[in-house]
Amino acid sequence: MAEKTQQAYPSAPENHGYQRSDAESLLSADELKRKKRIKLAIYVAIFIVFQIIVITVISLTVMKVKTPKVRLGKINVQQLNFVTATPSFDTKFTTQIKVKNTNWGPYKFDASTVKFMYQGTAVGQVVIPKSKAGMLSTKKMNVEVSLSLSALSGSNLGTELGSGVLTLNSTAMVTGKVELMLIMKKKKSSTMDCTVAFDLSSKTLKNLECK
Repeated sequence: MAEKTQQAYPSAPENHGYQRSDAESLLSADELKRKKRIKLAIYVAIFIVFQIIVITVISLTVMKVKTPKVRLGKINVQQLNFVTATPSFDTKFTTQIKVKNTNWGPYKFDASTVKFMYQGTAVGQVVIPKSKAGMLSTKKMNVEVSLSLSALSGSNLGTELGSGVLTLNSTAMVTGKVELMLIMKKKKSSTMDCTVAFDLSSKTLKNLECK
């Protein structure tokens, strides 16, 4: 009877398949977590690199402070008289003083003076008023200039007047501050050195070069 009982009710096989499936599930879960951590690390690394690139670009462009430029604009001669024998000359003309600001913030500058000279001798000047050149813009100021010179000893003014061309120099220094992001202020000074040549026969501007 015992043998029949054993044959009628065989012992259940060991459940190795379920154990294997549970182990595989645990391994799959661990692998999934590891892959997620790797992806997260990659995303963080990409974000950091992107931020570094953005900061570098901003530092090299927006936050880089450039020196504004000061130049004379177009000159319209209103009056030009000269005497070769004396020698002497006087002239009146209108022009523009231009302050070009290429920064990503306004340039606020103090009042200054533009000087006109003939071979180092002052022949006149004009005031640049205190003002502001906006972001990436040029401030233009219309001015009227009166210049005169007579009986300058030790110069070749008479010879130059006789040649039909009168050459003058114009200089200026403008000092101010560039303001960036409403928090950063950088002091900048700009110099101007222009050469102005007049055609005496036509009483017009012959050439204007600034640097």
